[in-house]
Amino acid sequence: MPYIYRDSRPRSPPLPQSARATHSSGQTYEELKRQCQQKGTLFEDCDFPANISSLFYSEKPPIPFEWKRPGEIVKDPQFIVGGATRTDICQGDLGDCWLLAAIASLTLNEKTLARVVPQDQNFGPGYAGIFHFQFWQHNEWLDIVIDDQLPTFKDRLVFLHSAEHNEFWSALLEKAYAKLNGSYEALKGGSTLEAMEDFTGGVGEMYEVKTAPENFYEILGKALERGSMVGCSIDTSSAAESEARTPFGLIKGHAYSVTGIDEVSYRGQKVKLIRPRNPWGQVEWNGRWSDNSPEWQSVSSSEKKRLCQTALDDGEFWMNFEDFKAHFDKVEICNLTPDALGDNATNKWEVTVHQGSWVRGSTAGGCRNFLDTFWTNPQIKLRLTEKDDGKDECSFIAALMQKNRRKLRKLGADMLTIGYAIYESPSKDGHLNKDFFRYHPSKARSKTYINLREVSDRVKLPPGDYVIVPTTFEPHQEADFCLRIFSEKKPPKPTPPQQETEEEKQFRALFKQVAGAVSSSGNGKLEFNEFKIFWDKLKNIYVHFDSDRSGTMSSYELRSALRDAGFQLNNYMLQLIVLRYSDDQLQIDFDDFLNCLIRLENASRDYEFWLSIHLHAGVFLCPD
Repeated sequence: MPYIYRDSRPRSPPLPQSARATHSSGQTYEELKRQCQQKGTLFEDCDFPANISSLFYSEKPPIPFEWKRPGEIVKDPQFIVGGATRTDICQGDLGDCWLLAAIASLTLNEKTLARVVPQDQNFGPGYAGIFHFQFWQHNEWLDIVIDDQLPTFKDRLVFLHSAEHNEFWSALLEKAYAKLNGSYEALKGGSTLEAMEDFTGGVGEMYEVKTAPENFYEILGKALERGSMVGCSIDTSSAAESEARTPFGLIKGHAYSVTGIDEVSYRGQKVKLIRPRNPWGQVEWNGRWSDNSPEWQSVSSSEKKRLCQTALDDGEFWMNFEDFKAHFDKVEICNLTPDALGDNATNKWEVTVHQGSWVRGSTAGGCRNFLDTFWTNPQIKLRLTEKDDGKDECSFIAALMQKNRRKLRKLGADMLTIGYAIYESPSKDGHLNKDFFRYHPSKARSKTYINLREVSDRVKLPPGDYVIVPTTFEPHQEADFCLRIFSEKKPPKPTPPQQETEEEKQFRALFKQVAGAVSSSGNGKLEFNEFKIFWDKLKNIYVHFDSDRSGTMSSYELRSALRDAGFQLNNYMLQLIVLRYSDDQLQIDFDDFLNCLIRLENASRDYEFWLSIHLHAGVFLCPD
């Protein structure tokens, strides 16, 4: 099905309770489990079957895997033993250390963990071979159902496993995440931030350790204190260095989680320490403040107990922070958003989300280097009104994410190189044209164009109206994207009814007469405030393009009219809409224009719209 870009209004993220069921049967986890219990059978997931298609898409298994349920591997399987902790994460024969480092960080926040790993699951009474996990994807939470058949070799789990051989929550979590992304192979290689964001709906920030701010230690401490997830890694200069061990016991090109930061009293001085963890569950730092280093002999037993210092080869170790800065190159921090923790977290971040697409021949204009097409990219309106306390500027984080690229790997897709630029807007409405970008420099931009899933940066700008232009580096590259704007202040609320003018009160009364009671947000219907904005915009657009005041407008003006309404359509879709809504004289009256806009407004949620266009045009296309 052709892509369509819709410059949507900012939308609030869904509440934690609203995870969407994703099984092809349309049934929820509870319904599927109840069905199995009634039939006396164990669940088998037809969406992610226990065969090679769920394992690999480009290679054959190196060993003969056998799918087994936990009860076939051990006598007394448990979902969680003694609480879900970071020691439950031991890497297997899959290159997904980035994922495991994120899971280790996940266990440090009880509420976040309970969101991703529902705790009321077990192998006891009512067991039906079915489990579920919840992940954030592009502004919504998804409930992923799996059966508990796991790949094994000689009765041992091949991939992620716990140090406790009868504990299976972490292995099942990895399977659910593999299903989300299409296969286990799709999990090979990645950024820890990617998984951290999928566990929280948070926004990631990356620091180059060698050029980090002077207060970097305090930044890390505050991040861990507020429940943010933190990871770190060492760069490689070539593929040959990947997972090479340094003389100090550290692994290059390997994802570590950061599980603690603290100061210790040592010979009358305070020493800053940091605690990384290797997801292998072994292989540790052997320098200063490592498990068996002489520095610990000068630390009291109470201090060692407070810091949970042990001499176990469990992959976790303390380091002097100065050594950490000398040996590690990157730190990734995933800050939590309000929808990650629920009730008491609304003071952390406010987020608005814009969904869109880059479409070849329509909205895939490439970066500013390609001026002839740059202006055709989606343009997102941004109004900054609230200054930072004691400052003349407004702070926010802009995070641009390309969607579903990992899942599309099996079709040959890879991460595109993406970024964005921010311009001061000369007016509130209208798509800025080529001449504007020819003569006006950007006010801010992403630090770099890079082939990661998400590019995010902190931005400070004076109050005013701006346009964010998200792009791929090269033109004509297609992908869906999600742009999130994070701020620490809430946006202004709509004008309440008691402050409305007499004209607005009459308009509200008419709206209630036609629409009934105002519907709640998120059910696919327009509320009054949304409809009023939509109606005012619609009137202005139609009057502008009805140049001869005949009550109709030429279909040749439809592209520009729809553009002003916030829609960018490719040529094919525009042709179909003209066939559907114009008369024999290629004119479109107001009622048809209104109908067209309303249907476009709901197009992303209403497949029947596209079907009706195809049928009226005498064409039917099967969606991809």
